[in-house]
Amino acid sequence: MTETTKIDEDVVVIRGVREDGNKFRPSDWIERISATLASFGRDQRLNYARAAQPCVVKGERCLVVERGLRESNPAAYEFIMGFARDNKLCVFEDRRTRQVAVSRERRQSA
Repeated sequence: MTETTKIDEDVVVIRGVREDGNKFRPSDWIERISATLASFGRDQRLNYARAAQPCVVKGERCLVVERGLRESNPAAYEFIMGFARDNKLCVFEDRRTRQVAVSRERRQSA
């Protein structure tokens, strides 16, 4: 297994788009969720946790969630995945060249 494959399998990407193709509102939901796990550094700047970070994939704002969050903070992981499921957001494994959708059943057990 290559390092890229290992990294890709260790995260899920939640897009700011619903399964029906409409943008999810409010538009700052990614920053709001990321901020719940963030902390302020010595420089008084917000530092996002590695477990849940905003990012841009192919020009689209997304939330990247590490699967390790499930073990380190199960409540946060369940909240984020439940939020995505309840709002019918598109969830993918992080494959930048070929995105593979995560099934609704797998989101519940992922």
